[in-house]
Amino acid sequence: MKVGLLIIDMQESIVQKKMDQTSIDHACEYINHVANVLRTNNHVVIHVQDVEGIEEAAPDDYRIIPEVDVNEKDITVTKEASNAFWQTDLEQVLKSHGIELLIISGFAAEECVLFTYNGAMERGFRPVMLQNGILSTHHDAVMSTYRDRNVISYPVVDYLIQ
Repeated sequence: MKVGLLIIDMQESIVQKKMDQTSIDHACEYINHVANVLRTNNHVVIHVQDVEGIEEAAPDDYRIIPEVDVNEKDITVTKEASNAFWQTDLEQVLKSHGIELLIISGFAAEECVLFTYNGAMERGFRPVMLQNGILSTHHDAVMSTYRDRNVISYPVVDYLIQ
């Protein structure tokens, strides 16, 4: 089974101004671990970047935060809507790599992460939320996401992949 990891909206202008550093570091520890396990075993890591409004802003504001490890083999998909599948080539990218299980991480649990999870379900992928790998400015949004959606922990990823 081919596995993909989506890292959604972990960008300077989105995360750094809304989240405290401890929360960012905590989520990135889990995201980076899973990304490394997947890369090492020839699976796919995709960074989803929100570029809505980029014309009016400094380009550096849209770069991925330094706490997220980026590899030259990683794929980047840009989006302008909350659902990373909406009017992007994400579905084609996943299908071209044979992705079945889609691990979703990033910011924000109640918006882009959730809408992309739903978009993956609608397109026949098997999405799971990365436990401790999603962020929100609303703690209850993270908890309800874990409660109401399929969740995977990093030890299970390690077991499945290795």
